[in-house]
Amino acid sequence: MSEKPEEGITVKKENFSEWFSQVVFKTKLIDIRYGLRGFPVHREWGVKILRRIYEMFEEELEKTGHEPVLFPSAIPSRFMEREKEHVEGFTPEVFWVTRAGNEDLAEPFVLRPTSETAFYSMYSLWIRSWRDLPFKRYQSRITVFRYESQTRPYLRGREFPFFETHCAFRTREEALEQIRSDMEIMKKVCSRLSVPFLVLKRPEWDKFPGAEDTYAAECVMPDGKVSQIGTTHDLGQKFSRAFDVKFREEDGTERYAWLTCFGPGVGRLAAAVVGIHGDDTGLVLPSCVAPYQCVIVPIYFSGRETEVLEYSREVKKRLEEAGIRVFLDDSEEKTPGYKFNHWEMMGVPLRIEIGPREAEQRTATLVRRVDRKKSVTTFDDLTKSVIEKLGENDSLIRERSERYHSVREVGDFETLERIAETGGFFKAPFCSVGSEGEACARELQERTALKVRGTVEGEERAEGNCIICGKPAGVKVYLAKAY
Repeated sequence: MSEKPEEGITVKKENFSEWFSQVVFKTKLIDIRYGLRGFPVHREWGVKILRRIYEMFEEELEKTGHEPVLFPSAIPSRFMEREKEHVEGFTPEVFWVTRAGNEDLAEPFVLRPTSETAFYSMYSLWIRSWRDLPFKRYQSRITVFRYESQTRPYLRGREFPFFETHCAFRTREEALEQIRSDMEIMKKVCSRLSVPFLVLKRPEWDKFPGAEDTYAAECVMPDGKVSQIGTTHDLGQKFSRAFDVKFREEDGTERYAWLTCFGPGVGRLAAAVVGIHGDDTGLVLPSCVAPYQCVIVPIYFSGRETEVLEYSREVKKRLEEAGIRVFLDDSEEKTPGYKFNHWEMMGVPLRIEIGPREAEQRTATLVRRVDRKKSVTTFDDLTKSVIEKLGENDSLIRERSERYHSVREVGDFETLERIAETGGFFKAPFCSVGSEGEACARELQERTALKVRGTVEGEERAEGNCIICGKPAGVKVYLAKAY
């Protein structure tokens, strides 16, 4: 039996919550032992994964005309007060800074909970003419601060990784097209990460504060709860009127811009990759996000160490020249068995084993992380074989992830109540997602812990009666427990 790098981890199916906590700690994703609750330290392996996710969004957004900016973390309190719905929605979560040194500040400020008020205060200065539109900007690799009562690595924090876009348009039609584009970008990135999700239009009572409409991307985690991995918001002209974001038309008339904002949840996406793909050994990473796509483990025998190590270095160089992220674990203090287990826990997609036989025959033994299936390739075919095996590994990850994409339809409350604890999405007839349906949503949550997550636009009209009040159903809603 091979050595274990450290204690084993909890069986995922038996206790997902404990499994998740152990994996993010043991694989050096996050350490929560910092002196403030909800302010985690993002560690080496986790930062590299987050960086890859950030890069995917940056690449896709810049293809569609978005340009990068970087705003301060401090937002003047007077900015927060300009849009009534916004300030009411965020005030309970805001961190206020009221002192500097030994003095009270003349004007307190908040630590950025989100950046609409910061961006649009500057857009009022930057946008002058219809020629300036569309105006698309984003900021990346930042953190935001929210006073969350419950905290959990990646899923709920008081400081967490953030990515946001803010766009201004000449017409509402262009703004709505941007909403669709945002979700197409979510689909592209999530497809690469093999994270299935639904796009749901939020009910009236659960919109982003200050938005006309909110659209959320939500995925099901292995414990049956859903995680919001991204949102895009139709802000209409509420913020442009509050911050005087106007432009001059060709005929000289002034009009308010139409605004949108998009927030892919990079931390939540990292959590989805960990939770959905991981197994009882640890992480299972798609090749696009893995810090190392391959790890080379030399297997030494007395008297042939130099031969094995020199060939391992030759293999590493060949793969690096092909643009493959590869690490040679040539440390002498650990056994091959220990290294096998360690790199499996870290989720590296492909292991390359090289012993005296491989060195002599100029071959390499390839082991896929997802199912540990082995194959042998020659040095001449090395690059081609590695790329092929990485693709196979990704395909198997994607295939396995599809089980998290199911939705069960129910027509009455009794059935829903009976199966609510099984988790995932449920679809049911509901009276309304307008303000008149909020009371039914509250009752549903009190009785089952399920929340109305929203509707799918363009879906067929509901039949039957609302599962709570019994009135004729106006919509089909998606229900789930949520983080």
